[in-house]
Amino acid sequence: MSIHPDLQQHYVRACQNAGQPENPFIAHVLQEADKNDKTRWTKGITLKIAGNNHLVPVQRVTDDDLQVLASVLHSTVFVTGLDLRCNVLTDAGAEHMATFLQENSTLRYLNLMFNDIGTSGAELIARALHRNETLVYLRMTGNKTGNKGGMFFASMLQMNSTLEKLDLGDCDMGTQCLIAIATALTQNKSVKAINLNRPLLYSQEEETTVHVALMLKNNSSLVELHLCKHEMKNFGVERLCEALYENSSLRYLDISCNKITCDGIKFLAELLKQNQTLEILDLNANRIEDDGAIYLSEALALNNRSLQALSVVSNNISGKGLVALSDAMKTNMELSYIYIWGNKFDEATCIAFSELIQTGRLKTNCTDVEPYEVDGHLHLAELSHGLKKHYYWTPSCGEVANKDANACLAIAAVSEY
Repeated sequence: MSIHPDLQQHYVRACQNAGQPENPFIAHVLQEADKNDKTRWTKGITLKIAGNNHLVPVQRVTDDDLQVLASVLHSTVFVTGLDLRCNVLTDAGAEHMATFLQENSTLRYLNLMFNDIGTSGAELIARALHRNETLVYLRMTGNKTGNKGGMFFASMLQMNSTLEKLDLGDCDMGTQCLIAIATALTQNKSVKAINLNRPLLYSQEEETTVHVALMLKNNSSLVELHLCKHEMKNFGVERLCEALYENSSLRYLDISCNKITCDGIKFLAELLKQNQTLEILDLNANRIEDDGAIYLSEALALNNRSLQALSVVSNNISGKGLVALSDAMKTNMELSYIYIWGNKFDEATCIAFSELIQTGRLKTNCTDVEPYEVDGHLHLAELSHGLKKHYYWTPSCGEVANKDANACLAIAAVSEY
């Protein structure tokens, strides 16, 4: 085999040897990779075999397809990323991937989001990562691994010292699993970012948030934490804030889609007066209202100079609170990204944010609104920007040109590659 083998030809031969029909989409992706400038291969390439690609005909990847593909990539050192999102891989496919992970020493990025991998598949992949010392970023998003499957990842975090970013959002995890993961992260020193969005919780006691808070008191490596849809209330926010007084590493906190009111935001505002580490705060789809927005604006205007991005989308805030936030941006030059759509805009709000944009204080690629005028009155139109613009999807036509509105902004430690 040459240093840069012809991937497509290798794939055709592997299909013939296995008596397996070729998947034309895999063949197309490998052919495109072969056309690339081979000098790029020294840095590693990511094969994007996503089943939701709308630009070319897609035949979704099956378990048998993956088995052949894994044999092709087995000794291919320049493939460092593999995007298999939105295909039809099951636990059998997870077994092929687990075998590959145990034998491969170059893959750094693996995206398996929205396949049909269940509990046993999660176990196989998690166990493979006990020994794998290469993979840095794993996305299991949307696979119904359940509470038991999540427990295997919790065990893996006690053994693995390489993985930096783990996405277990929308995986139907439960209370036991979340507590186990939080406990594992008190000792794990390698994970920089974790997504625990939308677990299935049946208690109102917020035990999981309490354990996450205890973890934050002891963890000094976690940079990014997603706790969206955790049924979190003001009590939980208070526990997190208590922990973050002692934490100096967390830079991105996502507590969107919870049940936080202005009373919970009061604790957060007090934290922001002293915390100089948080850079991104996502409060999207809570209910902080005007009082909560004013608490935040006071902290940001007078004390905090570290927060760079704030989302208060859909929080039942009216003009009084929104104008207060716009005023805070006039004195706080560090706050560069603000997302406000879904609140109650009045004329004062439209004028305030129009002035920020027209003076150049707020760039249009750093917010989700744009001013326009009708009959002498200013209004705000929605722009499709936000902190998680490319969480569930990425543009099919090439790379993301503008990373300002993407989930990780400038946090390079947890980038895709």
